[in-house]
Amino acid sequence: MNDQAQFFVGWGTLSLINAGLAQSKNRSGLLWWIASLFFGPFATFLIVVLDRVGPQAV
Repeated sequence: MNDQAQFFVGWGTLSLINAGLAQSKNRSGLLWWIASLFFGPFATFLIVVLDRVGPQAV
């Protein structure tokens, strides 16, 4: 596999991990997945630093 393909596989994997992290903090996995596609490691940093969101009222 060439370097460019490895980069895209790694970036995609990071975005999926970020979506899982976001969901574990009661945040939207879909929105953070999209943000991670554009911002990558910076989005990871934000997910880790931001506090967990409380349960939403129904």
